[in-house]
Amino acid sequence: MAGRLIVSASMQKKLLYGVPLALAALAAGAWIAQARYAPRMPATSAVTELWQLDFPDTNGREQALSQWRGQIVVLNFWASWCAPCREEIPDFIALRAQYRPRNVEFVGIAIDNTANVTQFLQRLPVNYPILIGEGAAHHLSRRLGNSSGALPYTVVLDRDGRVALRHLGRLPRATLEKTLLEIGV
Repeated sequence: MAGRLIVSASMQKKLLYGVPLALAALAAGAWIAQARYAPRMPATSAVTELWQLDFPDTNGREQALSQWRGQIVVLNFWASWCAPCREEIPDFIALRAQYRPRNVEFVGIAIDNTANVTQFLQRLPVNYPILIGEGAAHHLSRRLGNSSGALPYTVVLDRDGRVALRHLGRLPRATLEKTLLEIGV
């Protein structure tokens, strides 16, 4: 039986757990390095780019982000498969109803496909615009400061288009309300 490798049960067990763990560590290291060393664009150029973009809504109609220029904009990058994204949406629905009379608009840009978003919105209708961004929105979120590319990611812009808040992860309602009040809502 020359050339045949015999692996003990304990060695098989080590390989069973060790290989996936090593791959996960490698992926985490690559992610951290990318996030740390990825070039960042100045926020002003990214916001300028933002106002020049269009994304389709769930009906396929192109919506220019510039239609919200001059308002306070809560721009939320999310996906239907993202649990923290789904958790913060009810707060956004309530805050949009509360602050819309004060010229605050919430805009959700899904890094997802139309079918998934439509199915999600049938279960949880929202009262603010939802756009389908897929990969282009992922790129935009990175340009707006989301160096890790993780979700959810929220950017609050004041009436002059300046970034008032960048938040990665589930945005606490109190943090968002504090920011809105600080910028003059």
